[in-house]
Amino acid sequence: MASLAANFTAFLFLFPAGLNRLLFSSSLYLKNPSVFRSKPWYFSDQRYKNFDLYFLIISLPIASFSELFFFLTFSGHPTFRFSFFMQSASLFLFWLLIIIIFFRETYDAFIVNESFAFLFLGISFLVEYSVVGKGIGGPLGGEAYNLLGELTLICAGACLVLSIKPTAFFAEFFLSCGLIFKGTWLLQTGFSLYTDTFAFKGCHKISPSTAKDFIESKCDLDKDGLRGVAFINLLFVAHAIAVFIGSVVLFGFLSSHKKLGRGEASGPLLAQLESDSSLMHPVPEFELE
Repeated sequence: MASLAANFTAFLFLFPAGLNRLLFSSSLYLKNPSVFRSKPWYFSDQRYKNFDLYFLIISLPIASFSELFFFLTFSGHPTFRFSFFMQSASLFLFWLLIIIIFFRETYDAFIVNESFAFLFLGISFLVEYSVVGKGIGGPLGGEAYNLLGELTLICAGACLVLSIKPTAFFAEFFLSCGLIFKGTWLLQTGFSLYTDTFAFKGCHKISPSTAKDFIESKCDLDKDGLRGVAFINLLFVAHAIAVFIGSVVLFGFLSSHKKLGRGEASGPLLAQLESDSSLMHPVPEFELE
Protein backbone atom coordinates (compact mmCIF):
# COMPACT_ATOMS: atom_id res chain seq x y z
CA MET A 1 0.00 0.00 0.00
CA ALA A 2 1.29 3.44 -0.91
CA SER A 3 2.43 5.50 2.06
CA LEU A 4 5.08 7.98 3.10
CA ALA A 5 7.24 5.14 4.45
CA ALA A 6 6.93 3.16 1.19
CA ASN A 7 7.79 6.19 -0.92
CA PHE A 8 10.75 7.09 1.30
CA THR A 9 12.04 3.49 1.11
CA ALA A 10 11.75 3.56 -2.69
CA PHE A 11 13.74 6.81 -2.68
CA LEU A 12 16.49 5.10 -0.67
CA PHE A 13 16.59 2.34 -3.32
CA LEU A 14 16.37 4.38 -6.51
CA PHE A 15 18.32 7.58 -5.84
CA PRO A 16 21.63 5.95 -4.77
CA ALA A 17 21.34 3.32 -7.53
CA GLY A 18 20.80 5.97 -10.19
CA LEU A 19 23.56 8.23 -8.88
CA ASN A 20 25.99 5.33 -8.60
CA ARG A 21 25.16 4.26 -12.14
CA LEU A 22 25.63 7.77 -13.50
CA LEU A 23 29.04 8.09 -11.84
CA PHE A 24 30.37 4.77 -13.09
CA SER A 25 28.98 4.96 -16.62
CA SER A 26 30.10 8.57 -17.15
CA SER A 27 33.60 7.75 -15.89
CA LEU A 28 33.89 4.76 -18.23
CA TYR A 29 32.56 6.73 -21.18
CA LEU A 30 34.99 9.60 -20.61
CA LYS A 31 37.95 7.21 -20.39
CA ASN A 32 37.37 5.90 -23.90
CA PRO A 33 34.05 6.67 -25.65
CA SER A 34 34.87 4.37 -28.57
CA VAL A 35 34.85 1.23 -26.39
CA PHE A 36 32.09 2.20 -23.96
CA ARG A 37 29.61 -0.58 -23.30
CA SER A 38 26.80 -0.31 -20.77
CA LYS A 39 26.57 -2.89 -17.99
CA PRO A 40 23.46 -4.12 -16.14
CA TRP A 41 25.32 -3.34 -12.91
CA TYR A 42 28.60 -1.57 -12.24
CA PHE A 43 30.62 -3.50 -9.68
CA SER A 44 33.38 -1.96 -7.61
CA ASP A 45 36.64 -3.75 -6.88
CA GLN A 46 35.99 -3.11 -3.17
CA ARG A 47 33.22 -5.30 -1.81
CA TYR A 48 31.93 -2.84 0.75
CA LYS A 49 31.12 -0.42 -2.07
CA ASN A 50 28.69 -3.04 -3.44
CA PHE A 51 26.60 -2.76 -0.28
CA ASP A 52 23.62 -1.44 -2.26
CA LEU A 53 23.53 -4.64 -4.34
CA TYR A 54 23.60 -6.90 -1.30
CA PHE A 55 20.95 -4.76 0.37
CA LEU A 56 18.64 -5.18 -2.65
CA ILE A 57 19.22 -8.94 -2.68
CA ILE A 58 17.92 -9.12 0.90
CA SER A 59 15.21 -6.45 0.86
CA LEU A 60 13.48 -7.04 -2.49
CA PRO A 61 12.20 -10.57 -1.72
CA ILE A 62 10.95 -9.38 1.67
CA ALA A 63 9.00 -6.58 -0.01
CA SER A 64 7.71 -8.94 -2.69
CA PHE A 65 6.46 -11.52 -0.20
CA SER A 66 4.84 -8.75 1.87
CA GLU A 67 2.86 -7.58 -1.17
CA LEU A 68 1.92 -11.20 -1.92
CA PHE A 69 0.72 -11.65 1.66
CA PHE A 70 -1.55 -8.61 1.29
CA PHE A 71 -2.88 -10.05 -1.98
CA LEU A 72 -3.74 -13.38 -0.33
CA THR A 73 -5.32 -11.89 2.80
CA PHE A 74 -6.99 -8.73 1.48
CA SER A 75 -10.65 -9.28 0.65
CA GLY A 76 -11.49 -5.79 -0.56
CA HIS A 77 -11.98 -4.33 -4.01
CA PRO A 78 -10.52 -6.31 -6.97
CA THR A 79 -8.46 -3.27 -7.96
CA PHE A 80 -6.56 -3.48 -4.69
CA ARG A 81 -6.03 -7.22 -5.04
CA PHE A 82 -4.74 -6.85 -8.60
CA SER A 83 -2.45 -4.01 -7.50
CA PHE A 84 -0.95 -6.05 -4.65
CA PHE A 85 -0.36 -9.05 -6.93
CA MET A 86 1.25 -7.05 -9.74
CA GLN A 87 3.43 -5.08 -7.34
CA SER A 88 4.63 -8.36 -5.86
CA ALA A 89 5.37 -9.69 -9.36
CA SER A 90 7.24 -6.50 -10.30
CA LEU A 91 9.44 -6.62 -7.19
CA PHE A 92 10.11 -10.32 -7.77
CA LEU A 93 11.25 -9.64 -11.34
CA PHE A 94 13.69 -6.96 -10.18
CA TRP A 95 14.99 -9.30 -7.48
CA LEU A 96 15.43 -12.13 -9.99
CA LEU A 97 17.39 -9.80 -12.26
CA ILE A 98 19.68 -8.79 -9.37
CA ILE A 99 20.30 -12.49 -8.62
CA ILE A 100 21.13 -13.19 -12.28
CA ILE A 101 23.57 -10.26 -12.41
CA PHE A 102 25.20 -11.31 -9.13
CA PHE A 103 25.81 -14.89 -10.26
CA ARG A 104 26.97 -13.71 -13.68
CA GLU A 105 29.70 -11.59 -12.11
CA THR A 106 30.58 -14.14 -9.40
CA TYR A 107 30.71 -17.34 -11.44
CA ASP A 108 32.14 -17.31 -14.95
CA ALA A 109 30.17 -20.44 -15.85
CA PHE A 110 26.90 -18.63 -15.21
CA ILE A 111 26.69 -16.81 -18.53
CA VAL A 112 23.80 -14.47 -19.28
CA ASN A 113 23.84 -12.21 -22.28
CA GLU A 114 23.83 -8.52 -21.30
CA SER A 115 21.25 -7.74 -23.97
CA PHE A 116 18.92 -10.26 -22.36
CA ALA A 117 19.51 -8.64 -18.95
CA PHE A 118 18.51 -5.20 -20.29
CA LEU A 119 15.51 -6.70 -22.06
CA PHE A 120 14.46 -8.37 -18.81
CA LEU A 121 14.92 -5.07 -16.97
CA GLY A 122 12.81 -3.23 -19.54
CA ILE A 123 10.01 -5.78 -19.15
CA SER A 124 10.20 -5.38 -15.37
CA PHE A 125 9.74 -1.63 -15.71
CA LEU A 126 6.75 -2.20 -18.01
CA VAL A 127 5.19 -4.51 -15.40
CA GLU A 128 5.77 -1.79 -12.80
CA TYR A 129 4.16 0.76 -15.13
CA SER A 130 1.01 -1.38 -15.33
CA VAL A 131 0.39 -0.93 -11.58
CA VAL A 132 1.65 2.62 -10.97
CA GLY A 133 -1.16 4.52 -9.24
CA LYS A 134 -3.60 1.61 -9.20
CA GLY A 135 -6.20 2.07 -6.46
CA ILE A 136 -5.33 5.76 -5.98
CA GLY A 137 -7.96 8.31 -6.96
CA GLY A 138 -8.46 12.03 -6.76
CA PRO A 139 -6.98 14.76 -8.97
CA LEU A 140 -3.73 15.14 -7.03
CA GLY A 141 -2.95 11.44 -6.62
CA GLY A 142 -3.89 10.67 -10.20
CA GLU A 143 -1.69 13.42 -11.63
CA ALA A 144 1.32 12.62 -9.40
CA TYR A 145 1.28 8.92 -10.27
CA ASN A 146 0.62 9.56 -13.96
CA LEU A 147 3.87 11.54 -14.03
CA LEU A 148 5.61 8.74 -12.15
CA GLY A 149 4.34 6.32 -14.79
CA GLU A 150 5.91 8.46 -17.52
CA LEU A 151 9.28 8.25 -15.75
CA THR A 152 8.89 4.47 -15.56
CA LEU A 153 8.26 4.35 -19.31
CA ILE A 154 11.43 6.39 -19.92
CA CYS A 155 13.45 3.87 -17.91
CA ALA A 156 11.81 0.99 -19.78
CA GLY A 157 12.55 2.59 -23.15
CA ALA A 158 16.19 3.23 -22.22
CA CYS A 159 16.60 -0.43 -21.20
CA LEU A 160 15.09 -1.66 -24.47
CA VAL A 161 17.47 0.58 -26.44
CA LEU A 162 20.44 -0.75 -24.44
CA SER A 163 19.31 -4.32 -25.09
CA ILE A 164 19.73 -3.61 -28.82
CA LYS A 165 22.70 -1.25 -28.66
CA PRO A 166 24.67 -1.47 -25.38
CA THR A 167 27.10 1.19 -26.64
CA ALA A 168 24.39 3.88 -26.67
CA PHE A 169 25.56 6.22 -23.90
CA PHE A 170 22.54 8.49 -24.33
CA ALA A 171 20.28 5.60 -23.31
CA GLU A 172 22.52 4.88 -20.32
CA PHE A 173 22.34 8.56 -19.37
CA PHE A 174 18.54 8.56 -19.60
CA LEU A 175 18.31 5.38 -17.52
CA SER A 176 20.55 6.78 -14.79
CA CYS A 177 18.76 10.12 -14.69
CA GLY A 178 15.40 8.33 -14.81
CA LEU A 179 16.25 6.34 -11.69
CA ILE A 180 17.40 9.48 -9.88
CA PHE A 181 14.27 11.35 -11.00
CA LYS A 182 11.98 8.50 -9.92
CA GLY A 183 13.60 8.53 -6.48
CA THR A 184 13.26 12.27 -5.92
CA TRP A 185 9.72 12.34 -7.31
CA LEU A 186 8.59 9.48 -5.08
CA LEU A 187 9.98 11.37 -2.09
CA GLN A 188 8.17 14.53 -3.20
CA THR A 189 4.94 12.58 -3.73
CA GLY A 190 5.22 11.02 -0.29
CA PHE A 191 5.49 14.38 1.46
CA SER A 192 2.87 16.13 -0.71
CA LEU A 193 0.19 13.43 -0.70
CA TYR A 194 0.68 11.46 2.52
CA THR A 195 1.23 14.22 5.08
CA ASP A 196 -0.95 17.13 6.20
CA THR A 197 2.13 19.22 6.97
CA PHE A 198 3.26 19.46 3.32
CA ALA A 199 -0.19 19.11 1.75
CA PHE A 200 -1.30 21.79 -0.71
CA LYS A 201 -3.59 24.57 0.50
CA GLY A 202 -7.19 23.41 0.73
CA CYS A 203 -6.26 19.74 0.24
CA HIS A 204 -5.71 16.86 2.63
CA LYS A 205 -3.49 13.81 2.70
CA ILE A 206 -4.58 10.65 0.92
CA SER A 207 -7.16 8.62 2.84
CA PRO A 208 -9.69 5.82 2.12
CA SER A 209 -12.69 6.97 0.08
CA THR A 210 -16.25 6.70 1.38
CA ALA A 211 -16.86 3.67 -0.84
CA LYS A 212 -13.55 2.15 0.38
CA ASP A 213 -12.84 0.93 -3.15
CA PHE A 214 -9.69 3.01 -3.35
CA ILE A 215 -7.79 5.75 -1.57
CA GLU A 216 -7.94 9.31 -2.78
CA SER A 217 -6.62 12.81 -2.19
CA LYS A 218 -9.45 15.14 -1.19
CA CYS A 219 -9.69 18.91 -1.59
CA ASP A 220 -12.24 21.25 -0.02
CA LEU A 221 -13.06 23.07 -3.27
CA ASP A 222 -12.64 22.31 -6.96
CA LYS A 223 -10.35 25.32 -7.37
CA ASP A 224 -8.14 23.94 -4.61
CA GLY A 225 -7.82 20.70 -6.55
CA LEU A 226 -6.98 22.55 -9.77
CA ARG A 227 -4.39 24.65 -7.95
CA GLY A 228 -2.93 21.50 -6.42
CA VAL A 229 -2.62 19.84 -9.84
CA ALA A 230 -0.86 22.96 -11.16
CA PHE A 231 1.58 22.86 -8.24
CA ILE A 232 2.28 19.16 -8.88
CA ASN A 233 3.15 19.89 -12.50
CA LEU A 234 5.30 22.84 -11.44
CA LEU A 235 7.16 20.68 -8.91
CA PHE A 236 7.67 17.99 -11.56
CA VAL A 237 9.24 20.54 -13.91
CA ALA A 238 11.43 21.83 -11.07
CA HIS A 239 12.61 18.27 -10.29
CA ALA A 240 13.32 17.67 -13.98
CA ILE A 241 15.42 20.84 -14.24
CA ALA A 242 17.31 20.06 -11.02
CA VAL A 243 18.09 16.47 -12.07
CA PHE A 244 19.17 17.53 -15.56
CA ILE A 245 21.40 20.38 -14.35
CA GLY A 246 22.88 18.19 -11.60
CA SER A 247 23.64 15.41 -14.10
CA VAL A 248 25.26 17.79 -16.58
CA VAL A 249 27.35 19.42 -13.84
CA LEU A 250 28.45 15.99 -12.60
CA PHE A 251 29.37 14.93 -16.14
CA GLY A 252 31.34 18.13 -16.63
CA PHE A 253 33.13 17.65 -13.32
CA LEU A 254 34.11 14.10 -14.27
CA SER A 255 35.32 15.23 -17.68
CA SER A 256 37.66 17.75 -16.04
CA HIS A 257 38.83 15.35 -13.33
CA LYS A 258 39.44 11.95 -14.87
CA LYS A 259 40.06 10.45 -11.44
CA LEU A 260 37.32 10.76 -8.84
CA GLY A 261 37.16 8.21 -6.02
CA ARG A 262 33.86 6.40 -6.40
CA GLY A 263 33.05 7.89 -9.75
CA GLU A 264 35.97 6.18 -11.42
CA ALA A 265 35.19 2.58 -12.23
CA SER A 266 37.97 0.16 -11.49
CA GLY A 267 38.62 -3.50 -10.97
CA PRO A 268 37.57 -6.34 -13.30
CA LEU A 269 35.14 -4.18 -15.27
CA LEU A 270 37.75 -1.60 -16.21
CA ALA A 271 40.34 -4.29 -16.91
CA GLN A 272 37.93 -5.97 -19.30
CA LEU A 273 37.23 -2.70 -21.13
CA GLU A 274 40.93 -1.91 -21.43
CA SER A 275 41.56 -5.42 -22.76
CA ASP A 276 38.82 -4.98 -25.35
CA SER A 277 40.32 -1.62 -26.30
CA SER A 278 43.76 -3.13 -26.88
CA LEU A 279 42.25 -5.83 -29.08
CA MET A 280 40.29 -3.34 -31.14
CA HIS A 281 43.21 -0.91 -31.48
CA PRO A 282 46.48 -2.94 -31.38
CA VAL A 283 49.66 -1.02 -30.81
CA PRO A 284 51.98 -1.30 -33.85
CA GLU A 285 55.43 -2.77 -33.28
CA PHE A 286 58.53 -1.27 -34.84
CA GLU A 287 61.89 -2.86 -35.32
CA LEU A 288 65.05 -0.85 -34.98
CA GLU A 289 67.53 -1.52 -37.67
